[in-house]
Amino acid sequence: MKPERAWLGVVSAEHARIAVQQSFIQLNHGKRNNVARLSREDGFVIYSPTDRFGDTTPLRAFTALGLIADDEPYLGEPMEMGAHGTIRPWRRRVDFLPVQPVSLREIELELTRQPNWGYQLRRGLVSLPAGDFETLQALMTVGDRNRGTSRFG
Repeated sequence: MKPERAWLGVVSAEHARIAVQQSFIQLNHGKRNNVARLSREDGFVIYSPTDRFGDTTPLRAFTALGLIADDEPYLGEPMEMGAHGTIRPWRRRVDFLPVQPVSLREIELELTRQPNWGYQLRRGLVSLPAGDFETLQALMTVGDRNRGTSRFG
């Protein structure tokens, strides 16, 4: 299946691993606005500028990929967010594929051909061309274990 719409969310690799393990995504420190833009069956890719939130050593890799699996944002359990205090984050369910990370340096995308493309990543969520989602899916998908069982066709 090829999603009609796709998105790129900006999340540290550490937080991406948690998202994949728990099948959800939250963006912008749990705020509702960006996760509310997502629709069921939208493609979703996580770009991780760093391994851990607050690190200064760049990672610059695509670290997770899946499809939005619900119709509306939901409130997660309260959690401590450092300087942000205790929050109750807005989240979306995601069916993540088993993938291997791909370095930004290893790939050219329509998104990255735009002048100053990285500036828009500060918003935490950007629209991703469908062709870029398909390219990332092909490069990131792990082995044959997904054939025949994937919602991604």
